[in-house]
Amino acid sequence: MSSTAAVRPAGRRRAAIWITLGAIVAVVILFFVFAGLYADILWYNQLGYLNVLTTQWFAGIAMFFIGFFGMALPLWLSIQLAYRLRPVYAKLNSQLDRYQQVIEPLRRLAMYGIPIVFGIFAGVSAASRWQTAAMWLNGTAYGKTDPLFHLDIGFYLFALPFYRSAVGFASAVVLISLLATLATSYLYGSIRVSGREVRISRAARVQISVIAALYLLLQGISIWLDRYATVTDSNVNDMINGAAYTDVNATIPGRAILAGAAILVALLFVLTAFIGRWRFPIVGTALLIVAALVAGAIVPWVMQRFQVDPSQKTLETPYVQRGIDSTREAYGLTDIETIPYNAKTTAEQGALRQDAQTTAQIRILDPAVVSPSFRQLQQFRQYYAFPEKLNVDRYELNGTQQDAVVAVRELQQSGLGSARNWFNDTIVYTHGYGLVAAYGNQRSPDGQPVFMESGIPTTGTLGEYQPRIYFGEQSPTYSIVGAPKDSKAVELDYPGGSDGAQQTYTTFSGNGGPKLDNIFKRLVYALKFQDEQIVLSDAVNSNSQILYDRDPIKRVQKVAPYLTLDSQAYPAVVDGRVKWIIDGYTTSDQFPYSHVGSLSEATADKDTPKPAYAFDDINYIRNSVKATVDAYDGSVTLYAWDTTDPVLKTWEKVFPTTVKPVSDMSAALMSHVRYPSDLFKVQRSVLGQYHVDDAGSFYSREDAWTTPNDPTSPSSNPALQPPYYLTMKMPGQENPAFSLYSTFIPAGTSESSRSVLKGYLAVDADAGSTKGTVSSGYGKLRLLQLPSSDTIPGPGQMQNQFDSDPTVSQQLNLLRQGKSEVINGNLLTVPVGGGLLYVQPVYVRSSGETSYPLLQKVLVAFGDKIEFEDTLDQALDALFGGDSGATAGDNNVPTTGGSTGGQSGGGQTSGGGSSGGSSSAGSNTALQEALQRANQALSDSQAALKAGDWSAYGEAQKRLQQAISDAVAAEGQPAAK
Repeated sequence: MSSTAAVRPAGRRRAAIWITLGAIVAVVILFFVFAGLYADILWYNQLGYLNVLTTQWFAGIAMFFIGFFGMALPLWLSIQLAYRLRPVYAKLNSQLDRYQQVIEPLRRLAMYGIPIVFGIFAGVSAASRWQTAAMWLNGTAYGKTDPLFHLDIGFYLFALPFYRSAVGFASAVVLISLLATLATSYLYGSIRVSGREVRISRAARVQISVIAALYLLLQGISIWLDRYATVTDSNVNDMINGAAYTDVNATIPGRAILAGAAILVALLFVLTAFIGRWRFPIVGTALLIVAALVAGAIVPWVMQRFQVDPSQKTLETPYVQRGIDSTREAYGLTDIETIPYNAKTTAEQGALRQDAQTTAQIRILDPAVVSPSFRQLQQFRQYYAFPEKLNVDRYELNGTQQDAVVAVRELQQSGLGSARNWFNDTIVYTHGYGLVAAYGNQRSPDGQPVFMESGIPTTGTLGEYQPRIYFGEQSPTYSIVGAPKDSKAVELDYPGGSDGAQQTYTTFSGNGGPKLDNIFKRLVYALKFQDEQIVLSDAVNSNSQILYDRDPIKRVQKVAPYLTLDSQAYPAVVDGRVKWIIDGYTTSDQFPYSHVGSLSEATADKDTPKPAYAFDDINYIRNSVKATVDAYDGSVTLYAWDTTDPVLKTWEKVFPTTVKPVSDMSAALMSHVRYPSDLFKVQRSVLGQYHVDDAGSFYSREDAWTTPNDPTSPSSNPALQPPYYLTMKMPGQENPAFSLYSTFIPAGTSESSRSVLKGYLAVDADAGSTKGTVSSGYGKLRLLQLPSSDTIPGPGQMQNQFDSDPTVSQQLNLLRQGKSEVINGNLLTVPVGGGLLYVQPVYVRSSGETSYPLLQKVLVAFGDKIEFEDTLDQALDALFGGDSGATAGDNNVPTTGGSTGGQSGGGQTSGGGSSGGSSSAGSNTALQEALQRANQALSDSQAALKAGDWSAYGEAQKRLQQAISDAVAAEGQPAAK
């Protein structure tokens, strides 16, 4: 007795310990979950978008419970009814009897547990579809109807996806309930199988019949809704999307018949519940299956094979035309202006006189090449960085709009090296400093960029602005900033002093992140970032703020989860602040008759990598929102750019007050808004096929185009040429405008068929500079269509001509002496002089560790004529008979080199290079002089060869060899100081 009594308390103690440990673990897990949720609340609340978070939470929770109870209650009711209406004295076979004995102890748990488990899965699935439900509840009319059913397009965008999803969910619930009813009825004797005989109790018969009738009724509704889905299905040998001849005349009528038949069979099951005869519904179900095969597959196949295929072009033409019209509508291409362009190929003297303004703005600075130049000339410290690809923007200087290559000097903590620790990473090194901008059309004598804004502290032409970059694309994971008013500043602002020894410090004074004003919040963020120093460090005070989620695109995505964002955010000085500008798109894949394509594949090119797997098909897109993120305090502002977009209107109902009207945009911000590159890429991808607006021509695909590969991309892994921003005047424009352009070549498999230029697409990307008013020309698409008989070379063919030209090849070989690297910049195509001018900057980079690309030459071509000179202005004059009639932006190369900014803390001028210097050709006087002599000797050789003067040719060749030898020797010399 005593031993048994002793065992019981010990067992109870162990049980109590396990319960206590379990409770502690549960509390810890719940607190971690709570910490994450509470951190989200603090982040959204500080940013002013708490309603975005709470709306998502409430919508998700509501949908979870709808899904949970929508599944659990019918399933529980089905099991309960099947059990309670079981025969009391049913005779069970021995096997079922054993099953009952095993299951009976767990019956109560199963009756509640099974519905709960299925309900949880259903709830999670429903919660993930809260956006579909929200769009249905708040759907906005599009204002146009589809050409087949004549329903408002908003029905397909907002209502139909929800209806199909709801019917699919209900069908799953009914089917699972039917299976649960059958299993319970069989287990408890309501259904008995004896040989070939199946006996079903009356109660089970009624229950099964009603559930089966509900399932068939839902299938009838689903089939009926599938009729409408035909307008978004791929068709006509995947040429267009939407219902074609066979769909309209066979598939859609067949689905209507099947829907009616399904409802009729459902009524037969209801009849069985009363009369007890299964023959009718079973026969009806069999006939329904046969009808589905005949009406859904056989009849459409026969019609397609024997009626449509022999006369496909004639019968399908109206539907192909629907596809063309709807695709242009869905992708914003209805107002594109097609301009026949009979491009000249003869470079005549003075041909550019009418295009002088365009010529002056031709950009010779390649934003994809000059990032190392920005780093060497403007980085100043290893803990600063610039992105690999810079951005193109424009600023108004002295009343003239000037294209610029821009980037912000961001913080890069990896450059701190051994100085990295928690205090430095989190408290001291918190932000970058300044925006750097270089003239897009200028260069220094040695090939460096000419900066309009540069240096630390910042100096230049952009005026006073807040230069500190707390929020950027390379910002640290989190920083803790802020301090009491009279406390000593600890955040490194920038290096200063003539020797770089003096440091300038600052304290963040904005409202950029949640406050850490109590121990509870510090504990929450210590858990979020798995860092106990947030709680323990005395550097964290009641005035501290924690800055995180600092990437501009990520911040916009969190406050506007319904948007698809452009792959590029670009910085601009706006109203005294550096603002990141991001384009947001509303998309759909449910636009009737519109072409479906992958968004990520359409936007992939040399600058944007193609994803391994693409799951982002769309057939409708609008640039509906322009967003800004303040680089100092991280504040996010959304502007409704496309006020006619019904998708945006719908989301504005879901998240009211989050999007401001375009009238709130300042004039300074408006002057930096541009037509987004990703939207333009999608449009050019679609126009490769859909520039043809005649259904007959479209069907035969006799004039299909494609975007050419970038001629500077590696041949082993070619990528499409990206579109380029340029200020230019297109035919049909009165004045030059900041534009975005791309070219087209014929689509084909052989290289010869893909080489010539067929089209030139440009869009007016300038939104103007009036507060709250978008320029009337903004977004105007113009397509120059070259005659099919022309043989204007495309970018690939032109690059090949550049590389194979004997004169160019020899000069390039000179530039490559001493292991220097020659880098071809972006190959620009500009419609000037009545034809198409090709311009390509050529950079040289020496083999030194601190070297960077220097712009040394410019290649130009017009028709079949090529010139290769030191400046664009010289090249154009040489190309057009000695006088092009216009001047390029580099006609007066400044004698000050790239130095236009203030001095850094290290005593370097903004054009003075890095502290390690550069052994490049541009800063090595001896090498530069040798190359000039070699160039002159080469020209003399060619002149003597043409004249047949072999004596002069031999003398020039000797001078050429001597100049090459001198260049090789000079390559190893230090740069001139």
